[in-house]
Amino acid sequence: MTRFEFSQVDVFAPQPLAGNPVAVVQDADELDEATMAGFARWTNLSETTFLLSPTIAGADYRLRIFTPAGELPFAGHPTLGSAHAWLEAGGIPAGDTLVQECGIGLVELRRDGDALAFRAPELLRSGPLDAATRDQAIGALGIDASQVRHAAWADNGPGWVGLVLDSAETVRAIRPDYDRMGDLAVGVLGRDSVGPADVEVRAFDASIGEDPVTGSLNAAFAVWLTREGLLPPSYTVRQGTALQRAGEVVITTDAEGIWVGGRSRTLIRGSLAL
Repeated sequence: MTRFEFSQVDVFAPQPLAGNPVAVVQDADELDEATMAGFARWTNLSETTFLLSPTIAGADYRLRIFTPAGELPFAGHPTLGSAHAWLEAGGIPAGDTLVQECGIGLVELRRDGDALAFRAPELLRSGPLDAATRDQAIGALGIDASQVRHAAWADNGPGWVGLVLDSAETVRAIRPDYDRMGDLAVGVLGRDSVGPADVEVRAFDASIGEDPVTGSLNAAFAVWLTREGLLPPSYTVRQGTALQRAGEVVITTDAEGIWVGGRSRTLIRGSLAL
């Protein structure tokens, strides 16, 4: 039996219990894929991550990301939470920024005050939805087609279908039908004229239900919507309201790219025996 340092980090959390938790296992090179997948099923969190030695030049560490159903090439809140845990455990970046190796390649992160931000990766799939996919997503959300302002693929790894709705109120009122959703991963966004943030976001996937706060989806929305002029270069996001969370995501754009940031805090720390 081997012991591994372990932490559970609350990500995009302005205060404890407000964000999205990720389980992080340090120095996990000895663990095989079956054990990683088994531990992810056991934690039953939306994602569990494993920090390993990098295999690509320029990376500070390698990250493997598992849901209870399988491995992901990239995910946003696990990226920020794992970077937070790596730094907290004494990790020192080789350069001015932190570089993570994962399934989609290298992802750059930087400190932003008391928060971390990752550079949004390019979309692997973009463009208009076919009619069948659009109708399936709308039907699964239980909304009317007239409430959809824009719809497109916004896939940067997890396969997101993105819908921009007419308001944050419509977003918050959604009661999804996961049987109709099938294997789609659907993200929705609506502008908020009265809330604490500029937009409200929700993320739905039948395999995990509703995700409290979703870095990959917010990165995908930012790449799509800021470049098309549908959102400003910098804005704030509220996510998790329907789940009694208060996740905060900050999108900023500069000459180096589009950045997705938020605060993380370690709520549980200990050792894992496997």
